[in-house]
Amino acid sequence: MELRTPAELAVMRAAGRFVADTLTELRSSVEVGTNLLDIDAEVGRRITEAGATSCYVDYHPSFGASPFGHYICTSVNDAVLHGLPHDHKLADGDLLSLDLAVEVNGWVADSALSFVVGTPDEEHGAADERMIETTQRALAAAINTARVGNHLGDISAAIGKVLKRSSYRINLDFGGHGVGRTMHGDPHVPNDGRARRGPRLEAGLVLAIEPWVLASTDRIRTDADGWTLRSVDGSRGAHSEHTVAITADGPIVLTARSDGLGIPDSALLP
Repeated sequence: MELRTPAELAVMRAAGRFVADTLTELRSSVEVGTNLLDIDAEVGRRITEAGATSCYVDYHPSFGASPFGHYICTSVNDAVLHGLPHDHKLADGDLLSLDLAVEVNGWVADSALSFVVGTPDEEHGAADERMIETTQRALAAAINTARVGNHLGDISAAIGKVLKRSSYRINLDFGGHGVGRTMHGDPHVPNDGRARRGPRLEAGLVLAIEPWVLASTDRIRTDADGWTLRSVDGSRGAHSEHTVAITADGPIVLTARSDGLGIPDSALLP
């Protein structure tokens, strides 16, 4: 695990602000009829104008069928992670998850949010809002636990406690991770675990913490595009994520958005 100096954390704030501002604007502008490819194009435009670098376009890990080739993950309804943007217009009541990682000045920030497009429908609306709110509470609990002297397992246990109390099953294949010069680094941060286990948290550690759930399963499948991860039973999913720096003065959310959702007041940037 790599630790960042206070000077490096100060530079990382620019990436955090870029990601936070971009997701905030997308949350406000996306509406019924918006095409996923238009969302992707807007993010690409913003990255180019800022002189930033996409973490996704050339991203090709072992589990990806090919380089991702787009600027943002757009997961709709039963898709919850790694949604590959495609020619699809959002419908009223769709559940959309946006996940964005961008490099600014050599440092990366990573964040995700989920929301209902237009008006929540009678069939899914209440369940969608419950899932979104649960992932936000799990994220807040994890952030509040990301303190010097605690253990990595304390973060995972805090997430798992909130998710299990709301009766969601937890998938451990994909979770949080270290962030710094690259998008994915050590350590892996599972969305469930045992408190007081794992390495101790030290000042300078930066983590992307990302609870996610599906309505009625913990099993996922890969779509035909080779990237998009969907529930095996067609149930919908929600995803919340922030990049968090652990400091001697407590956790700092580098990707804090203006809505403040899912973040303890003590963790907001000044």
